[in-house]
Amino acid sequence: MPRKKNELWEWTKALMIALALAGIIRYLLFAPIVVDGDSMLPTLQDNNRMIVNKVVYSISDVNRFDIVVFHATENKDYIKRVIALPGETIKYENDKLYINGELVEEPFLQEIRLENPERYTTYIEEMKVPEGHVYVLGDNRNHSRDSRHIGPISVEEIIGEANIVFWPFAEFRYIK
Repeated sequence: MPRKKNELWEWTKALMIALALAGIIRYLLFAPIVVDGDSMLPTLQDNNRMIVNKVVYSISDVNRFDIVVFHATENKDYIKRVIALPGETIKYENDKLYINGELVEEPFLQEIRLENPERYTTYIEEMKVPEGHVYVLGDNRNHSRDSRHIGPISVEEIIGEANIVFWPFAEFRYIK
């Protein structure tokens, strides 16, 4: 009888450790997110499921064109692409992105702009991104609630980077 009790205790400990590790990974390191809406088309589809890397920005800085998840409101997180970094001057004119007065290519939009140019028309008056903030846009510029509406995003509000689509499984991919 004591041997069965001991075995049950060992299995219980193993299960508790596994659950604790899963909780640590889920809440501190990585988390799933569901893309809600069409604001990131063509890069991300509505209902794509992604993994958010919560650790990346504690060991490195946010980079231009990273796809980030951030707290937009108390109850809503958004997923958008970083277009301008802290202290940079951004301007969109004739559907071209200028950072600090220099033209910056957006390779992730090239193909779709050729297919449907009016869908991706963007205009932003010249503005400087405040320190500690980034400027984000959805890839589907005419159907996105982003920094044009809610202003620059505090780096402190960024949860992490999302660049792995894991569902639907047929669309599994790494996005950069």
